[in-house]
Amino acid sequence: MKKAESNIVKILESWLIERLPASDWHWLEKRLNLIRDNNADRDLVITLGLIPRKLARADLSLTQQELATANTLHSGWEPTDWSIGTTARILALRLRSEFDEGSFGALFSNLCKTADLSESIALYSGVFLYPDSEMLDYQIGEGLRTNIKAVFETIAHKNPYPCDKFDQNRWNHMVLKALFIDSSLTPIVGLDQRANAELATMLVDYAHERWAAKRAVSAQLWRCVGPFAQGRMLDDLAKVAGSQNLMERQSAVLALSQSPDENAKKIIADHPELAIKISSGMLTWDQIHM
Repeated sequence: MKKAESNIVKILESWLIERLPASDWHWLEKRLNLIRDNNADRDLVITLGLIPRKLARADLSLTQQELATANTLHSGWEPTDWSIGTTARILALRLRSEFDEGSFGALFSNLCKTADLSESIALYSGVFLYPDSEMLDYQIGEGLRTNIKAVFETIAHKNPYPCDKFDQNRWNHMVLKALFIDSSLTPIVGLDQRANAELATMLVDYAHERWAAKRAVSAQLWRCVGPFAQGRMLDDLAKVAGSQNLMERQSAVLALSQSPDENAKKIIADHPELAIKISSGMLTWDQIHM
């Protein structure tokens, strides 16, 4: 086992030991030892089912230092929304995966097929910590195709897997679906890093469809357009920059500030107050909401 992989198990255990009553941790430890010693899927399934009944339903509520440690072990790992139960389930799954990486993808897929909502969230939250396999990747695709917004966001938000593993086409369609179902783009790990010209074109086309249907366009959309905004895209951004909605104006000028086209500066010049806030760091994409 690689050192980083071993450390992940240890860090998950330490978070739970720190937060669980001793009796609850001893119960979980016994269940985890069964999984370690027997490598039996039955022990894993029983443990996953018992965790919500045996352990507190409280949030994990990690400290800033603990969050920093998580990100050090796996870039983009941000378990700010994890519960104690989710963490315990992920730990159990991680231990099982280390015994037989080859069969884990099929097991994971079968677990997803029978999972309720809370179980699905727990399963998909830790996918970046499990061994790669075609079956695991297929099941993650199934999760993204779901109509259940909470499941989609478990994969798309604060989860390094899409940034680490998706090809450009799959990434682009995930971002587009997020907008389509009114899901925020801000929590997507690697949103700026994975921005690309094809995605920018897709999003501008989507914006035009929304406008034609007299429907609102998310201000966050322009974040993925700005670095590639040239020509006609600048006309769209100029239109948004003239909106009566402050959030839309802010998003358009932010996007224009990232454009490689020199003509973007002319449009920005019409919005000096926003330009000053952007240059001083007072206005960033973190402040742009749906």
